[in-house]
Amino acid sequence: MKLLKIDHLGIAVSSIDAKKNFWTDILGLTLEGTETIHEQKVTTAFLPVGESEVELLESTSEDGPVAKHIEKRGEGIQHVAFRVENIEDALAELKAKGIALIDQVPRIGAGGAKIAFLHPKATSGVLVELCER
Repeated sequence: MKLLKIDHLGIAVSSIDAKKNFWTDILGLTLEGTETIHEQKVTTAFLPVGESEVELLESTSEDGPVAKHIEKRGEGIQHVAFRVENIEDALAELKAKGIALIDQVPRIGAGGAKIAFLHPKATSGVLVELCER
């Protein structure tokens, strides 16, 4: 498996509109727009920074994973995403190494990227996302 770079940092927020000003007005990042992924019960907003991005995540449902994260841990970093060359090969390699996967096969995430999550129990409590664009 070849990790190409940190693709983005996912940050759980209660409201993109209420929290985006720090990232745009204070840090000077540009909000590229928002996208709602209904299957994942989330609205995302990407803010490019260098070769990576900050992804603000707002739950669209009280029972969504981002809402549960905020309820349990509060707002803040929810996951780190690594870009890979081939996500199917990466998942197969990790599975062969005994790494617990949340997603056995990739799904479509924001911007049409193929994504899959590793279980935090296998990564010292960090939710890790693999991303192929």
